[in-house]
Amino acid sequence: MKDNRPFRLGRIDYANAWPLFHYISEETADGLEIVRDVPSGLNRALQTGDIDMSAISSFSYAENADRYYILPELSVSSPSRVNSILLFLNKPLDEVLCGTIAVTNTSATSVNLLRVLMEQRFGGAPTYVAQPPNLDAMLAKADAALLIGDPAIRASWQQRGGTVLDLGELWRNWTGHGMTFALVAVRRELAPSAAHVIERIYRAMQDSKRRSLQELEPLVSKARTLIGGTAEYWHRYFTELKFDFGPREQAGLQLYYDYAYELGLLKRKVKMEYWPTISAVQVNE
Repeated sequence: MKDNRPFRLGRIDYANAWPLFHYISEETADGLEIVRDVPSGLNRALQTGDIDMSAISSFSYAENADRYYILPELSVSSPSRVNSILLFLNKPLDEVLCGTIAVTNTSATSVNLLRVLMEQRFGGAPTYVAQPPNLDAMLAKADAALLIGDPAIRASWQQRGGTVLDLGELWRNWTGHGMTFALVAVRRELAPSAAHVIERIYRAMQDSKRRSLQELEPLVSKARTLIGGTAEYWHRYFTELKFDFGPREQAGLQLYYDYAYELGLLKRKVKMEYWPTISAVQVNE
């Protein structure tokens, strides 16, 4: 950590990551500071060392696997439909595959998953243009638009009339695997000096996940207040997501990394490595 500053934990504040953080506060550990941002912002901050541990895009972990450890049993994953990683089409898919797709500038995993699907699954060669997450502005100049997180949820409630594709569902139908969109990672150089605080935060995140999923009502109420929608929608939303990172999630993510490497999106093959104070038994149970 730089200049004796507090230990900084990055929090994705999209609803899909809430269970990991809902019961975490800056009183969780002495000197803890929580930094909230979209995935792309947290990806950059962990790379530069401005934060020390964070939920980040799974793709960002792959790009920096030699500099990070994964905290096991924590993720934002989906066995199929994810409901908040959505491709909105202005034209039929066969035209989109050779057209232009506007992609959100707030994510890495989803944009590269889209590329894997469009190019390797469907054999397309679209042009990708990164833009802020505003669906109307994106579709004004593109044949399709990729949104993630809360903006994708809000846009899915609009009666637009076009086709909407769920990338988690497309991935499952193609590969038979679920998809992991975000991991929790920590910078490797902190292993000697910050092991105690990392362990404490890790246990607190596990507890937050457990408590959140045992009683969804606090998350549902928060979502209805901040985002909108019905209680039924949010119960289904949080139930269909998974927040573990066991063998099934690991297998699906490894396949994604292999496809990304084949497509040239990653410079090297990825071997996932875990925070060394957590036993291998825990990682694979």
